[in-house]
Amino acid sequence: MLSKRLQEAINAQVNAEFWSAYLYLSMSVDASDRGDKGIANWFMVQFKEEQAHAQIFMNYLLSRGCKVELAPIAEVKKSWNSAIEAFKETLEHEKKVTSLIHNLYDIAVEDKDYASQSMLKWFIDEQVEEEESAQDIIDQLEKVDDSKLGLYMIDKDLSTRTYTTPAPLVGKE
Repeated sequence: MLSKRLQEAINAQVNAEFWSAYLYLSMSVDASDRGDKGIANWFMVQFKEEQAHAQIFMNYLLSRGCKVELAPIAEVKKSWNSAIEAFKETLEHEKKVTSLIHNLYDIAVEDKDYASQSMLKWFIDEQVEEEESAQDIIDQLEKVDDSKLGLYMIDKDLSTRTYTTPAPLVGKE
């Protein structure tokens, strides 16, 4: 059984993951409205990943005999002035999520909850990828500056991103 403190923190993380999904859905719609279909695709894949992350946390709570407590999703921003603004906000958001995951891990360490530490290790590694991916796109966008051709090429490249079921969910969806 998880400690009450860890149960509450993981339930809060479920809500944070769904909020993240909703944020990325909003970014996808906004990019699509601007005609940036590849960027819209990138954010749509991100939306699906965040939903999967919430599902992983919910499955974990249930597997440990805990109750999942869903909370309302707070409103998200609806528009960004540019792709680079959206990706810079993405990076800052992912850094915040990283700190939330680290907090969960700290609680698991304090509780000497080795199973939770093991589960959270996957998320720690995932957050390194999330931050790196956002930073890489920011770097590309900064290189092309205001070049429409450069943005077109980045947009085309981002259209190839596909969703892959995260390892902790394979066979559990």
